[in-house]
Amino acid sequence: MALISRLIGTLLTKGRITLIQPGGDRETYGPGGGKELTVRFADKRVAFDLVRNPRLALGEAYMDGRLTIEDGTILDLLELIVGANRWEDGGKGRAILRKGKIKGLQKLLRRNKPDRSKRNVAHHYDLKDELYELFLDGDRQYSCAYFTDPAHSLEQAQADKKAHIAAKLHLNPGMRVLDIGSGWGGTALYLNRVADVDVLGITLSEEQLKVARRRAEEAGVSDRVKFELVDYRHLDGKFGRIVSIGMFEHVGSAHYEEFYARCRELLADDGVMLLHTIGKLGGAGAPDPFTDKWIFPGYHLPSLSEMSAASEKVRLISSDVETLRLHYAYTLRHWLERAGKARDKIVAMYDERFFRMWEFYLAGGIVMFESGAACNYQVQYIRDRHAVPITRDYMTEAEERYRRTDTAPAKAA
Repeated sequence: MALISRLIGTLLTKGRITLIQPGGDRETYGPGGGKELTVRFADKRVAFDLVRNPRLALGEAYMDGRLTIEDGTILDLLELIVGANRWEDGGKGRAILRKGKIKGLQKLLRRNKPDRSKRNVAHHYDLKDELYELFLDGDRQYSCAYFTDPAHSLEQAQADKKAHIAAKLHLNPGMRVLDIGSGWGGTALYLNRVADVDVLGITLSEEQLKVARRRAEEAGVSDRVKFELVDYRHLDGKFGRIVSIGMFEHVGSAHYEEFYARCRELLADDGVMLLHTIGKLGGAGAPDPFTDKWIFPGYHLPSLSEMSAASEKVRLISSDVETLRLHYAYTLRHWLERAGKARDKIVAMYDERFFRMWEFYLAGGIVMFESGAACNYQVQYIRDRHAVPITRDYMTEAEERYRRTDTAPAKAA
C-alpha cells in the first residue's frame, strides 16, 4: 500500500480517490477540491502492476475488469489524474505521465518497413466496418474534426474539416491529387465533388479499399476518383497536389526523412501538399505503451521540430502551419458518447473486454488533448516559394465557397 499511496499522492494534486482493496479495506487519497471517485482493485497484483508501469497497467487493468470505478467512468478517473498534471504546468506528476525519449537503437527496432506497415494498419483499420459505423460520422472521417463552434455536431465539424483542408490545397479544376492514407474514401470523393479534381487515394487497408471503391462506383466518379492498395514508397508519377490526413502518425520517426523525400519526388514543381497529423507539444517522446500495444502498433506522434527537421533536409518549404489544440478532444468526446450508446452492440460484435479497451482508448485520447501533450498539426508544404499567393486570403475565400457548395456529401454506409 505504501508504494501505491506514494504514486497516487504524487499524481493527485486535487480531488480525492477512495481505493478499495481486494479484501475490502478502504483508503482515501488526495487533498480534495475536485472530483471524488471510488476505485476498486479486484486482486492484489493491480497495485503492483500500476507502480511498475502505470501507463500500461492502468489501461490493461481496466480492460480486464481488474480495476473498476464504482461511482464514475474511466474518463472521470483519467480527467482527475491527467487534468491535475497538465503538460503546460509541468510538475512532479509529469515525470510519471511522460512517455520518455526514443533512443537511437529503439528507432531502429521500430522501423516500419512496407510489410510491417501493412500489418500495423490491418490491426486497427481492418476491424469490422460495423464498428466504425457506430461511432463515426456518416462519411466515416476517422481523424480530428474542425469545430468552428464547439457546439457544432460531429457531422458539421467533419464537413468543415474537409473544407478547411481543401482550401489549403489551393485547388484548380482538373488537377491531379494524391491522397496518402485515403481511408474509406471520404476526402477523395469530397475533393472531386467540390473542386472538380481527379484523385488517387492510396491505402494499406484492404477493408477500407473495398468501401472506398464501392463509394466511387456508387457516386459515378470511379473514372476520376481511384483507389489503390499501395505503399507511398512504391508509387510513381507526379501530382499537382498531395493531401495526407491521419496517416503520418503511422510512418514512424525513423522514416520521416524518407517520407518527405518521397513526397517531394511525387509533388509537381509548383505543387502544394497538406499534411494533417496528430502531434506532440514540445519535444517528441516514446509512444504511449497501451496505445502502441493494443490500438496502433508502430505509431509515433511527431513534434513540430521533428517534422521541420525532416522536411527541411529535402527542401520542402513549410508555407503554412496551424496548431489545432482542442479540436480532437471535441471530436473524441463525440466518438466516446456514440460508442457508449452503442455499448451493447459493440459487446455483441466483440466482447466486454474489447469495449473496455476501446472506451479506455477514446477516453485516454480526450485527456491527452485537453491536458496532455497531444495536439494536431496542419502543415502546408511547397517546393517553390511562388506556388501559393503571398497572403492567406485565398484559403478563407475557398473554404467559404466549399462549405456553400457541398450540400449533399456522400455516405460511407
